[in-house]
Amino acid sequence: MAPPETHAALPEEDQLFRLLRQLDLAPDASQRATAQALGVSLGTLNNHLRAAVAAGLITISERAGPDRRQRFAYALTTRGAATKARLTDRFLERKLAEYDALHAELTGTESGLLSLKKRTPLMLPNLAPIPELYVSYDSAQKLKVSAGDLVSHDLTPRQICDLELLMNGGFFPLKGFLSEEDYTGVVNDMRLADGTLWPMPITLDVSEKFADSIEIGQDIALRDQEGVILATMTVTDRWVPNKVLEAEKVFGADDIAHPAVNYLHHKAGAVYLGGPVTGIQQPVHYDFRARRDTPNELRAYFRKVGWRKIVAFQTRNPLHRAHQELTFRAAREVQANLLIHPVVGMTKPGDVDHFTRVRCYEAVLDKYPQATTTMSLLNLAMRMAGPREAVWHGIIRRNHGCTHFIVGRDHAGPGKNSQGKDFYGPYDAQELFKKHEAEIGLEMVDFKHMVYVQEKAQYYPANEVPAGDTVLDISGTELRRRLREGLDIPEWFSFPEVVTELRRTSPPRSKQGFTVFFTGFSGSGKSTIANALMVKLMEMGGRPVTLLDGDIVRKNLSSELGFSKEHRDLNIRRIGYVASEITKNGGIAICAPIAPYATTRRAVREDIEAFGAFVEVHVATSIEECERRDRKGLYKLAREGKIKEFTGISDPYDVPEHPELRIETENADVDTCAHQVLLMLESMGLIAAH
Repeated sequence: MAPPETHAALPEEDQLFRLLRQLDLAPDASQRATAQALGVSLGTLNNHLRAAVAAGLITISERAGPDRRQRFAYALTTRGAATKARLTDRFLERKLAEYDALHAELTGTESGLLSLKKRTPLMLPNLAPIPELYVSYDSAQKLKVSAGDLVSHDLTPRQICDLELLMNGGFFPLKGFLSEEDYTGVVNDMRLADGTLWPMPITLDVSEKFADSIEIGQDIALRDQEGVILATMTVTDRWVPNKVLEAEKVFGADDIAHPAVNYLHHKAGAVYLGGPVTGIQQPVHYDFRARRDTPNELRAYFRKVGWRKIVAFQTRNPLHRAHQELTFRAAREVQANLLIHPVVGMTKPGDVDHFTRVRCYEAVLDKYPQATTTMSLLNLAMRMAGPREAVWHGIIRRNHGCTHFIVGRDHAGPGKNSQGKDFYGPYDAQELFKKHEAEIGLEMVDFKHMVYVQEKAQYYPANEVPAGDTVLDISGTELRRRLREGLDIPEWFSFPEVVTELRRTSPPRSKQGFTVFFTGFSGSGKSTIANALMVKLMEMGGRPVTLLDGDIVRKNLSSELGFSKEHRDLNIRRIGYVASEITKNGGIAICAPIAPYATTRRAVREDIEAFGAFVEVHVATSIEECERRDRKGLYKLAREGKIKEFTGISDPYDVPEHPELRIETENADVDTCAHQVLLMLESMGLIAAH
C-alpha cells in the first residue's frame, strides 16, 4: 500500500544519496526491487520514502498496470534533483578521503589525489565523461509536467546560451547560476567560493518585479523564448549587484563602448538570482545540427578515433588563408589533432552572422587533412572580456576534451574604448592565460600573427619575415571596404569559396538594405523631411522604401501604449525591430520618431547594424522654434501641466553626440534638408551617385 501520511526522519546522507540515485535510475521499479537494490528492508524503505516526500524531494504517484508490485511511480522534484547533485559531490569526497587514508596506510605515502573540494574539473582526464546537470529521461518527462505549475522565467538569448553550457557540462564545475558568494569571488578574484578558478560571472539577471515575486528556496521554471521548459532552478540567492564594480573588475572599465558593459547597464536585469539548475532538455537548434556537439559527445568522438592530444582553435570570423596557416603550424608545433571550434552563439555586434560563417568554414574544411581535423560549433555567448575571456575559453575547451588551446593576439578584444584606445593590451590575454595555465588544465599555443611574404609566395609569422622582403596584409576593415565596394580580394588573402560566400551575404553597399533614423523634438520637422526623402528615394528606384513615422506607428502598431518612459522605449524598440527586418531583406526603412533616450537609440542601432547600415539624423530644431511651429497646441498644454512627461518640457531629450548627420531646419527649406540626407547616403555608398 501507499506510504501513510506520517512524518519520518530523513536517512543519513549516504543512504539518502543512494535512495535518490536509485529512484532517478529506476523510477518505475517495484518497492521490493528498490529495497533489494538499496540493501534495506521494505519497512525501512517505506520510512525513507515517507521522509523524502515530506521533505519535498520526491513525489509518489499510483499507476495502472497488471503487476500490483509495480503500482507506484517515483519522480525527483526540482529540490530532490538539486539535493542528489549536492550529495553526489559529498559522497565522492568521502570516498576520495577513504581511498587516500587507505593508500597512506598500505604504502606510507599520500595518494596524490586532491580532495573533491580542491579538485577542479581541469584535472579530469580529457577523454573521460564529464558530469552534466540533466536528470534521466523518465524523470525529465515527469519533471516537465510538474514544472508547468511553477513560476516561470523567460530566458534571454544570452541566458539560453549560458544555460545550455551549464547543463551539458561546458561550464563544469558550475552546477547552476552563481550564488552571491560565488559571484563576489569571481568578480574580485576570478575564484568561486571554494577557491576554484572561474573568471566569468554566470548569473540569472531578472527584473525587479520578477525578483520581488520570488522567495528564497522557491523553485522556478526556465523557459526558452517559445515557452518550452528547459530546466528548473532552486533560488538560493537574490541580490542587487554593483554593476559599476562588475564592469571595472571583469571588463577593465565602466565604459559603455564595451559591448558587454553596455549590455550590463542597458539590457541586463537589475537583480541577480542564483541557485542550482536541474536540466530537463537542451535547447533545440534547427541549423547545422550535425555540427553541434556537447562536451561528452566530443570526448566520445576523440576516444573513438583515438585522439589523445587536441588543439582547439576559437574563432568568430570567417577562415582565410592566414588562419589556415596558423592552425597548421599550431597543430604541428604541439603534435596534436585540430579542433576548429567556432562560436555560433552571441558574438560582437557587427560580426558576420554565424550562418554565413559556418558555410565559409564548411567550404574550406576539405582543405584540412580529414584524419587529423574536425569542426564543432559552440553555442557560447561571448563577453569580449579579453584576458578573462581567454581563461574562460580555455576552461570551456578543456571541458570539451581538448589538451591545447590557441590564444590570439588581443584575444576576444572588443576594439576601441571611448577614448579611441584598445581596451586591452595585445598580449594581456596570453599573459593571464599563461599565469593560470596549470589550473586551467590545458596548454596554451600562442597565436602568431601571420603575414603574406610576396617574394616567398607564402605566409610567415610577422616576427620571422626575412629582412627586406615585401609584406602583404589586408585588415578586417580593408576586407569589409572591398566587399562593400565590390573590389577585388586577392587569392593570396582568402579562398575563392569564402569570398564567394561573403559576397552573397555582403553585396556592395549600394545594393544593401539600410535604415535612416530621424530623431528630434516634436515639431522639429522630422516627419516632413522623412516624407520628402521617401519620395526622392522612390523616384530613384532599385529598393523598396518604407516610412515608419512616429504617429503612424503609434496608430497602427502601438495603439495600446501610453507615454511613460517604459512605453516610449517599447514603441521605439518596435520601430527598430520592423526597421531591422526591412533592412535585413534589402529594403530602405525611414524612421521618424522623437526617440528621446540615447540608450534606446543605441539598442536600435545595434539591432539594425546586424543587417545593414544605420544612419542617425538629428533634426536639431530648437525647442523655441518647435513651440512656434506647434499647430496642435501640445507645447502649451505641456507647459500648463495638462500633458505629463512631454519631451523637452517635463521629460529630457538626450541630444545625439555623434549622429551621422545633424540638420538645422530653421533657415533651410524641406527640399534642401532632404537633399543633405541624400548627399550623406551617397557619400556612405548606400545609394549610387547620379
